[in-house]
Formats: sequence, C-alpha cells, structure tokens
Amino acid sequence: MRHILFGLVTLLIFVSCSEDETVDTIVDLPSNLVTSVTVNEKTVTITATASGAENFSFLFIQDGEETFVVSEDGTATHTFVFTGTHQIRTRAYASKSSFFDFIEKYDSVIIEGDDPIGTPTEGYSTPMEYPGYELVWNDEFEGNSLSADWVHEIGNGTWGWGNNELEYYRSQNTSVADGLLTITARQQFYENFNYTSSRIKTQGKQAFKYGRIDIRAALPYGKGIWPALWMLGENFSTVGWPSCGEIDIMELIGGEGLNDRTVHGTLHWNHNNTHASYGGSNSLPSGEIFAEEFHVFSIIWNESQIRFYRDDIQYHVMNIAGIPAFHEEFFFIFNVAVGGNWPGAPNATTIFPQKMMVDYVRVFQEE
Repeated sequence: MRHILFGLVTLLIFVSCSEDETVDTIVDLPSNLVTSVTVNEKTVTITATASGAENFSFLFIQDGEETFVVSEDGTATHTFVFTGTHQIRTRAYASKSSFFDFIEKYDSVIIEGDDPIGTPTEGYSTPMEYPGYELVWNDEFEGNSLSADWVHEIGNGTWGWGNNELEYYRSQNTSVADGLLTITARQQFYENFNYTSSRIKTQGKQAFKYGRIDIRAALPYGKGIWPALWMLGENFSTVGWPSCGEIDIMELIGGEGLNDRTVHGTLHWNHNNTHASYGGSNSLPSGEIFAEEFHVFSIIWNESQIRFYRDDIQYHVMNIAGIPAFHEEFFFIFNVAVGGNWPGAPNATTIFPQKMMVDYVRVFQEE
C-alpha cells in the first residue's frame, strides 16, 4: 500500500509541474502593428512599429519568389525586379529568440516600369472648324475630372467583354489633367484579375448620326495591349450586338514590329442574323510607332458611306447605303483592354503601366 501511495504522489507532482510549466510559457503578443511603405522606382522601404515587439521580419513576395529579412529596428529595403503588384508580409515578434509568437499584416505595392517613350508633346492636329460643317459637340478634357457626358463601365463584363479580356475596369484608372484624358492599364491584381484599366462611354448622354468625327490621341504599345476609340448604336440595350452596329474608329493591337505602328478601322453589323464586318488598316513608316506622337483618327460618315482617316489620310471606305444599323445614332466608347482573343496575353516584353492619352474628341455635322 505504501508503494501505491508513493506512486500516486509522484504522479501528482509530475502533473502539477507540467501544468506549471505550461502556464509559464504563455507570452503577451505584440499589438497595434502599423506599417509605412514608400516606393522609389522599383525599390521599396518599409517601416513597422508595434507595441511590445522585440523583433520584426519582412517577407517580400514577387511572382512566387520570396525574400526574407529580419530587422530589429523595424525597417527594411528591397528592390523588386519586375513591375506589377507585389505583397509584403510584416511580422512583429514578442521575443528575439522565438519566431513562433507574432502578429502579422500584409501590404500591397505597385511597381511601375520606366517607359522609355513617356508623354508625347508633338504630333498631328486638326482645326476647330471645316467649311460646310458645324461643331455640334466636343470634349477638350479641360479641368481635373470627366464631364457629365461620360460614364464608367466597371468590371470584366461577360466573358471578358465578349473577347476573353484579362483586365478589370476601374474608374481609378481614368484621369483628366493638363488638357488630356488618360486611361492607364496596370499590371495590378484586383478582384481576381491580374490587370486593371478603364472603359468610359457616352451612352445615354451623347449620341450622333452622321458627320465628321476627329479624335486626337497618343496610344499605348506592347504585346497584349489593345486600345480602342469606337462607337456602338444607341439602341444596343434593346437590339443587342451586332444588330446595333459598331464603328471602330481606331483599334491598335500592340506588339513589336508592324503591330505598334498599325491601326485598324472596322465596321460590324448584323447580316441575315450573322455577324458581318469589314475593315482596313493604316501603318506608319518603319521605325515609327503610334505611342511616340499624337495622331488624329477620323471618320466622315454620311447616308452612303463611312470613310476612315489617320492624320487626314484616307485608308478605308465602306458603302453603308443598304445597312440599316449605320443610319441610327451611335455613342462613344474609349478603353484600353489587356489581353483578349485578338492581341493575346502580355508577355515579358510588355512594359506597365501603359497609357492612352486623348487630347480631344470633336463631332461636326453638315450645316
């Protein structure tokens, strides 16, 4: 009996000690973790503070690659190699000797590449008046915001706006300053998409039938970049596409070689319940691309035909006399798509951000 009691006492003492040791290992975690991030080109500096923190670590995450940095003072610097949206994980530790007691937070940073072209300052322009025409509507993009004539389309549409595009359209990617409308396409992860851009339209605000239309713009460039200045029939909401008709005043399918120096003008419509299209293209001389200067993209549209121009050079014409869709009012759409069936996806040569800058849009009609 004495041996049994001794064993019980020994067991109780062991259990008691184990419970005491467990209580002793409980620590107070840091609190109020705050980070501040600054970006200088591709170099990021992050500073962290937290109440009760003895140590910090930072994990810089880029396209699956990770760089781990330990910092006692809560600061670290890292240079990212690629453009895009990258993540930084910050941890604040209760002890310098343990990496198991911590709190953490994540920050996103956007790294934008150096654009060797920059913002053009020169290029072709057209007058504010033409003989026999009256200026009936225009937007010179003065001020610091879009006029009430424009509305944003948000999201990725249905099946990438019908083209399997890769971007998510946001209003934040549109800006108006210094007399220019700028639509910026970014390599930025948002709402499960890897790219963001903007798409604006005048549907329900401004629509026109016939006349001369001039749009002065400098275009983005690079594989997978798809800027467009175009129009849809105002009856789109009731008859759908392609019955409403589509007038692509300008499209560019970015990429090295001929692509960045070629624009396309195309008409789409419904022919016997089938999508029909007819288009033409115009290219700058070898060595020039549309991102380097402003150019004016125009159509002259009347009861019988639509003619397409680049810098007052006609390069395409189509007879529309027998196509009802092109005798209705049309509204404008300006956008920069990323990826899609026609351009394909961006690749390692694509520089982000990419910008389409519009100086003006003007609509003239016969007096």
